[in-house]
Amino acid sequence: MNSLTELKGDATALHLAWSDGVRHRIEWRTLRQRCPCATCANPPPSPSPASGLGLLPVITMAETLPLKATRMRPMGNYAYAIQFSDGHNTGIYSLEFLRRLGEEASSTP
Repeated sequence: MNSLTELKGDATALHLAWSDGVRHRIEWRTLRQRCPCATCANPPPSPSPASGLGLLPVITMAETLPLKATRMRPMGNYAYAIQFSDGHNTGIYSLEFLRRLGEEASSTP
């Protein structure tokens, strides 16, 4: 597997460079939407409209603002934990997963 040689973030995306010369740009929103944590990977079922519950989603003020990473920390030498501006902080993004997301982002027009 190729190793990560550079990791930088800006206001809108994470920028990665790999030992094989490949570079990727992954938007923060994509990283948040594809969070691999147990809660995000297996969300609880939504209440049915017939129950009268869940008709209007309630969002926090942080969720109305542009999404960005507020903190990243290495998890050993195989992954990064990312904390987002909406308060979510339980996702651990392996280097393999980041590479796969980067490849997907590069192939999207």
